[in-house]
Formats: sequence, structure tokens, C-alpha cells
Amino acid sequence: MLFPPKFSAFNARALKTYAPPIVFNLALVGAWLWLYRNMFDYLGVIATREDFRTNQLLLLGIGALVAWQIHKHSWQVQFQRAPQPQPLPLALALGGSLAYLFVERVLDINTLSAILFGLASYGLLGLYLTPASWRQGLPAALLLIGVLPFGEHLQTFIGYPLRLLTAEIVRRGLAEFGAAPGGLDTILILENGVSQIDLPCSGVKSLWTGALFILAATWFDRRAVNARWFGVALGFALLLLAANVIRVGALVVSAQVFALPVLAQMLHVPLGVLGFVGACAAAVWLLRFCRAAPKPRTVTENFRASARAFAPLLLSGVALLGILYAPRPQDGLRAPAPTLNFPTALTSAALPLKPDEHAWLVRDGAESALRFRFNYQGVTGSLIVVLSKTWRAHHYPERCFQVYGLDMAESHTQLVTENFPVRAVTLRDPQTNARLDATYWFQSAARTTDDYGTRVWADTAGAPERWALVSILFDAPLQTNDARVRALYQTLRDVIAQTL
Repeated sequence: MLFPPKFSAFNARALKTYAPPIVFNLALVGAWLWLYRNMFDYLGVIATREDFRTNQLLLLGIGALVAWQIHKHSWQVQFQRAPQPQPLPLALALGGSLAYLFVERVLDINTLSAILFGLASYGLLGLYLTPASWRQGLPAALLLIGVLPFGEHLQTFIGYPLRLLTAEIVRRGLAEFGAAPGGLDTILILENGVSQIDLPCSGVKSLWTGALFILAATWFDRRAVNARWFGVALGFALLLLAANVIRVGALVVSAQVFALPVLAQMLHVPLGVLGFVGACAAAVWLLRFCRAAPKPRTVTENFRASARAFAPLLLSGVALLGILYAPRPQDGLRAPAPTLNFPTALTSAALPLKPDEHAWLVRDGAESALRFRFNYQGVTGSLIVVLSKTWRAHHYPERCFQVYGLDMAESHTQLVTENFPVRAVTLRDPQTNARLDATYWFQSAARTTDDYGTRVWADTAGAPERWALVSILFDAPLQTNDARVRALYQTLRDVIAQTL
């Protein structure tokens, strides 16, 4: 119910009473949208691109449920009144907006900016709601924000340390029973990458799905979000992580201790599902001990009739934040591309960067980049090498392959040598249904990895190093254990190492 029943275009008294606040509120909304103007292109991509179909369906479903709940419980937005200085919503609106300015200027991570936009906007909405209504709607707002596709960033920034922690717990646990499988690397990559404990096994995906589940359960069961609720949420997260540790332990025992990699592959998904379902059942039971949320009032006497000093200050503050907005400078590709001294067995021809490639390399601050075709003993394809001291200029090459219209069928780790892992990717051309193979790795002067999380966390270990992203797309499917391909990887690694 946005406006009181007596308000109409034919009621001169009501028009005189409500028109000035409504005009002011429209100006405030306009200033707010201007502040977050950079978000709408990104949100439009999420709403239209096919690879975000799961997020789109979740958003539609949750949006419909929110609309139904608003109608059922007569959730009132007092938009006909001036915004009220409610402390918590105001702190969320202004604090989220300041954090948004910092993220846009320094980090330039669209998904994080979108999360801050959602949180700050719900804070602004709280200035037009009663405190009880705002608190009760918080789980629904978090649920809507939670469908944003930030799982990839969580996998990178949180999944990597979680994966190492999981592997260490499994290693020590098995050692207690006299069945130590070896070091962390042995657990992280099993059977030459056939059964791999990689980022999807970090537990981040189950944490994301579990967060959506507990928010939905809290909202439907009308439980208060308080200290006890946060305790339940923390316990639920620990249960999900414990279930993931048990699953990884079972995979390691099956693949290494009993030497049954096929059994490990069979157990991989069922154990994950059973662990997740069990943790969710425990969370539903624990939510019963949380206090029920108070019903929102339909009366509005707690709203002050006037907020003459607050409203203009709020509008001025939002407009000032919009003026202060500045995106991160685009200063990539300023350094000249290095010369790679290939041996005579590897012939190459330089290729210009594609417009999309050039744009994101400039935006993300790549130092330099090379793109060329190659021929190595009959193995042909195209190659791109991106040099950078910041992880922002590197990325998941799988995403680029998908942007170019290729479907990803499989991705796994392959060990060229003991300390030289690469990521082997199997692609499919949807137009011809032809199979294509690709490979990539990240390389510095000291180490080589196929793990994007390792690359990102390397920037936090000390002084920034110069890294290279090497991404290869072959013209024809690769043959298993082709010696020429392994020799190609070694040659490229050695040549690039000279420039690092």
C-alpha cells in the first residue's frame, strides 16, 4: 500500500499535503540511481545472458514470492512522507554507498559493487518503512542479493584457503589412522588430475546454496534476525564445511588408500548431496529455537510528520556521493610487448588482439600481451600470453571461451611434470558440434599453477610479482599422451620464463 486511500488526483487537500514530499522523494530516487549509474549495464548483462540462466530463474521465483508476501502482510512503504532518520537503515544506505565508491575506484569488481548497491538500496528503503517492517524484510532482501552470480569470486577469494584447510584436515585425520596419503599436493591432485580436489570441492558452492536456504527458511518461518540467529547460521556453515571434509576424506580414501578412483567418482556427487541435505535438516531444527519476528504495524504514528532538516541533508549527501564517483583508471597495455625467442621447431605468426580482448586488458591493467598462431611439429593453434603484476588482468580463460560462443564440456588438471600443472579444457562448437581442446596455466619466475585462486592469493604474499597467463586454443582435438603436446608446454614455459 504505497499511498493512503484518501489520496487521489481529485482531492486538492491531499494533493497539497502529499505532493511536496512525493516530489522530493522522486528527486532522491533520481539522485540515488545516478549515483549507481554504472551498475545498470552489469545488471542488464546478468538479466539477459544465457550463462546466468540459473540466477535469472532464481531471481524470478524469489521476486514473485516477495511480491506475494508483501501483498499478504500489507507491507507498507510510506513513500508519501519524507524519509525518516532511522539509524540502522541510514547507516546501511550511507555506509554501503561509501564502500561502493571505494570498490569502484580501487577494486573494480562488478559483483561486489552490485552487492553493495542492493544492501544500500534496502537501507534507503528502510527510511520509508517502520523499523519492524524493515527488520522483517531483511532476509528477503538478502535472498534477492544472494542470487547475484558472485560464486566465482567466492571460489577464488575464499575457496582457495578453504581448499587448503580441507586438505590439511584430511591429511592429519588419515595420519591418525596410519593411512597418511602424503602431502597437501597429493591430496589436492589425485591420480594425475583424474580425481581432483579443486575449487568446487572447497565447499564454497554449498555455503552459497546453504545461505540462500537458511535465508528463505528464516523468511518463511518469520524468525527474527538477531544474535541467536547468527549463531544458528554459523553452526549451519560449520556443518556444511564438516560435511565437505568428510566427503573429501572419503574421496581420498577411495582413490588413494584403496586405489579405487572409479569408486571415488561414484561417491563424489551422492556424498555432497547427502551432506548438504543433512546440514539443511539440522538448520531447520535449530531455527525453531530462534524468536519469532514481530509482526509489522500497519499504523504509522511512529513516523514523524516532519523531517525538514533531515530530508534536504540526505538528498544533498546522495548528490555529493554521485559527484564524487570515479571509476578505476584504465591504464593497461602501456608497456611494450616482450620478444619471445622461440626455438626453430616452433614457428609463429603475430595476430592482433581482438577488440574485446584489448578492451578488458586495458581496463584491468595488464602490463602487455601477445597473441599469435603457432605450429610445433604439426600441432597448430592460437596462443595468448598476458603479462601483469596484478591479478585483475588475469582471469578464468573458460569464461573467454564461452564469450566467443564455445561450450565447455570438461575441465581438469593435467600434470606435465611434477611441478608443472596445466588446466586442460574440452570445448564444443555449438554450430558444428566439433570438439576443441584448450590449455592454460599461470606462471611466475618461481612457480607454475593452473589454479586461479593460487594466482590471486600470490599477490597477497608480499611484493607483487610479474606473472604470465598462457592460454592455448588448439585447431584439432588432442591425442591422449601426445609427446609433442607435452614438449610444446615445456618449450613455452621455458621461453616465457626468460621474460619473467
